[in-house]
Amino acid sequence: MTELTVRAARPADFPQWRALYQGYADFYRTAQSEEAAALVWSWINDPDHEVKALVVEDAEGTLVGLAHYRPFARPLSASVGCWLDDLFVAPERRGTGAVDLLLGALKELAAERGWSVVRWITADDNHRARGKYDQVASRTMWVTYDMTP
Repeated sequence: MTELTVRAARPADFPQWRALYQGYADFYRTAQSEEAAALVWSWINDPDHEVKALVVEDAEGTLVGLAHYRPFARPLSASVGCWLDDLFVAPERRGTGAVDLLLGALKELAAERGWSVVRWITADDNHRARGKYDQVASRTMWVTYDMTP
């Protein structure tokens, strides 16, 4: 098995990150323009923007997974949490521990920053991912709604 490491995304990662992010969009059947991807990448690389990214790479330097996250205010608990927006591992690299590295790194990062929770959503029919999530986190009772502005 190839050794995997998790680290913050770097500007030179763009081509590999873009391929992974396209895989994520394809998984959720979401159209993603090059302009939109470039905007997200600019956020990740802007030290003043809240969105950041972790990537998992193998010993050869190939990126195999990504996680986009950001802090979010939790007024009711007077705390800040970590919102995990996007989590993706290349299909051919699933089962290698990449997702464990990403989730573990986010858990450590949240602890270091004093964040109260790492929270995310997933599709109801994303059974493989939900199986993993049930091992490392607690499912909440909250139902999500979207309102178009």
